[in-house]
Amino acid sequence: MSTQKMADTLIEVRGIERIYKQGEVDVHALRGVDLDIAEGEFTALAGPSGSGKTTLLNAIGCLDTPTAGNVRIDGTDVTGFGKTEGAEYRMEHVGFIFQAYNLIPVFTAYENAEFVMMLQGVPAARRKQRVSELFERVGLAGYADRKPHELSGGQQQRVAVVRALAAKPRIVLADEPTANLDSETSASLLDLMLELNQEQGVTFVFSTHDDLVMDRARRIVRLDSGNIVGDERKELVAS
Repeated sequence: MSTQKMADTLIEVRGIERIYKQGEVDVHALRGVDLDIAEGEFTALAGPSGSGKTTLLNAIGCLDTPTAGNVRIDGTDVTGFGKTEGAEYRMEHVGFIFQAYNLIPVFTAYENAEFVMMLQGVPAARRKQRVSELFERVGLAGYADRKPHELSGGQQQRVAVVRALAAKPRIVLADEPTANLDSETSASLLDLMLELNQEQGVTFVFSTHDDLVMDRARRIVRLDSGNIVGDERKELVAS
């Protein structure tokens, strides 16, 4: 049993602590968190504001350096990566979806979507094929030449989802991805991500307090005050 678990584990978090300074006060965002996430999981990190879920997500994605502990992804210790090394690792292995979309304003929807693949050196023809396929799938066919300010919030988040998925990462980290969206748009995007998880085995980890995300998650890890206080696995109910 232990050998199989080790073979399947993609993300290993051990003893992660994160302490921030607020003036003279130490704020403990994470308090010695241990967590394993297997390849292909669809996991929600849930909890109230200030529970540590976004801090944990950022540590996994090399966007923040823990005060103590370490993070391993597929056996590689990513904890001490500097900005350049972390950025290179994310470019090759991790897709990000942010609450605020984080699209480049002067780029078109298509240019935003292909950006990571362009950095990877993927040929233009393959970039076009991949983005076009995903745009069709998320309902953005015909919107490729529009700038972000010409798109609705839901359309911008769809572009961000395509950008995260187009480079075919093993892991997608989504920080409150539905926070600025209406429930219908949220449900549509989450169903798309769940389909891609099932079809392609992409590992998804969300930070969220949205019931729509938690309803679809196959695992809910609950945090409070920097500690994991619950870990629930459930069977996926077919729609």
